[in-house]
Amino acid sequence: MRVSRMIWVCLYLVASFAWGTQEQGTFSFPKTVQGQRAAAYFAAFNAGDEQGMAAFFQEHFAERSLSQVPMPERLHRFRNIKQQAGSFQPQRLLSESAEELKILAKDAQGQWLAMAFAFEPEKPGKILGLRVEMVEEGALQDVSGPPLTGKEALDAAAAYLDQQTKDDLFSGVALIARDDEVVFQKAYGMASIEYAVPNRLDTRFNLGSINKIFTQIAIEQLAERGKLSLDDPIKKFLPDYPNAEAAAKVTIRHLIDMTSGIGDFFGPEYEATPKNRIRELADYLPLFAAKPLLFQPGAGRQYSNGGYIVLGLIVEKASGLSYFDYLAENIYRPAGMTAGGHFDSDIPAANIASGYTRRWDEGEHEKEPRRNNIHTRPARGSSAGGGYAPAMDLFRFVAALKAGKLLGPAAMARFGGSGAYAGGAPGINAEIDMDPAPGYTVVVLSNYDPPSAGAVAKKIAGLLRRIKE
Repeated sequence: MRVSRMIWVCLYLVASFAWGTQEQGTFSFPKTVQGQRAAAYFAAFNAGDEQGMAAFFQEHFAERSLSQVPMPERLHRFRNIKQQAGSFQPQRLLSESAEELKILAKDAQGQWLAMAFAFEPEKPGKILGLRVEMVEEGALQDVSGPPLTGKEALDAAAAYLDQQTKDDLFSGVALIARDDEVVFQKAYGMASIEYAVPNRLDTRFNLGSINKIFTQIAIEQLAERGKLSLDDPIKKFLPDYPNAEAAAKVTIRHLIDMTSGIGDFFGPEYEATPKNRIRELADYLPLFAAKPLLFQPGAGRQYSNGGYIVLGLIVEKASGLSYFDYLAENIYRPAGMTAGGHFDSDIPAANIASGYTRRWDEGEHEKEPRRNNIHTRPARGSSAGGGYAPAMDLFRFVAALKAGKLLGPAAMARFGGSGAYAGGAPGINAEIDMDPAPGYTVVVLSNYDPPSAGAVAKKIAGLLRRIKE
């Protein structure tokens, strides 16, 4: 399972450069103050000079942005994203206004990125933030096509969903909201092929790694309440953790950022373990916790479901509640999420979509018949993923997060709160896109393999970015 977290990178990106620089390769930045600041961003990020970056940051970013997060935290975020992306190369101007500049770029790994700069509406028009979001190469036309009205964008999204369903590439629910109003919501395909039960708007889908968002928020809440610090080591809460080196060296911050060196719990041990024996967070520990660190904490980055199991156990120790009860009381209830939760796979529960996968063999997946994914999932999900919710609950979660009902300003600035979050595994795919265009939220849930939901979400996001009204 995976999660993609694209944060507001207004928190760190600066460096020294020639202020008048407008050209990078064959790309020409607009000859405006906004264009100059965007050019500065690319020069800053690619130079990677932290000292120069900090000096420029203080001078050229908006005061309201600077007040949110301390400089060490900004530079920490810069290092993490620099390590992942390497460099950003602007390719194409997508849109331009006094308050926003959108640029299509590529990172050093060849990943396409939509980069939206936000500026102060008043002079001197300093940078408020930058949203960076991955774009599939096939969706580039959707991002950069001709302008659309809101109705045209929604009609195009509906037509795309109909075709994806007809081609048996999508089964699930898609929701689009503008501000506090849901403007599109429709269910497609079957929740149960075996029993001919169609998906409904309130069908609950497995969220995969989207649950990691809730774990991150739980940790931030406990930090706000003084129950823990992001720099606490594992051993403070889990003194009997099987790997003594990891317990002493790995901090909560390492776990959140996936720079801990702790590996994954998926692997031969997971495959060999009867899934009905994996129900509580502690049941996952024998699958990974005693293994050596993959690298020294902070020296690298690798996706780690195991690290998020450890975070869930820390939530339990710091709060005195089970992880599942903590989410129910501190995230689900305040957000108005009435139907979400972690359900045992072998205990019947109403209105849950079965997952269907073609990824059960080494052959060509598109030619395999779909099978129920029951044998690939643990009996109960975890703090790394595997909870369930309907699309409307996730929209309520986004609304509560933006309204400040779940985190205070400082924690919210660390967490981010804008961008795309995704989860995927055999027969599971889910994506939330917060602000793909100003004021919009997109939620897509699917009970088919990735990229069934991801492809739809990216298509919709590309269409929404073209709205001009």
